[in-house]
Amino acid sequence: IEVIDSNPLVEEYEVFKKYPSTINIKIKKTSFLARINQDDKIFIIGSNGKLSNNDFSIKELPYIFGNPEPSEFLNFKKIIDDSKIPYDRIKNLYFFKSKRWDIELKNNILIKLSRNNVKETLDNVFEFMRDVNFGNMKIIDARINNQIIINDWRIGFWNILVFIFTNTINYFVR
Repeated sequence: IEVIDSNPLVEEYEVFKKYPSTINIKIKKTSFLARINQDDKIFIIGSNGKLSNNDFSIKELPYIFGNPEPSEFLNFKKIIDDSKIPYDRIKNLYFFKSKRWDIELKNNILIKLSRNNVKETLDNVFEFMRDVNFGNMKIIDARINNQIIINDWRIGFWNILVFIFTNTINYFVR
């Protein structure tokens, strides 16, 4: 049992004793969720919260920058899964010492999040992304509750747009 518990590839298991002398063990493999660098080695975080050696060629997994505890990542992953943002669109995750996260999507758009109301914020960002033409926009700053600030590099200057979420989307230019 200790050998099974210590294996990072095992999500869960069941042991059945079949009398008189047989033991059946049913093992469910963990799902690989992300890659992370710890102590200058790249590991894979499984859905069981354990780190596995990066002996697998899984290039599509998001890469985590920063040093979250596996439980912090799993909690954040659950919030993403409960939100409208599809996890498979995520390229990188950035964890900060302040315990907040940023998400970089595969289309190279960076979503800056606060520590609070993350699911609601992700849902707002998803709705915003569905409704707005991005052009050259690369940063969606959603760290202020119910607001999205867009940085858009155009013609040599920063144009910053603020979107406030109520029942409708209101557009303001700063």
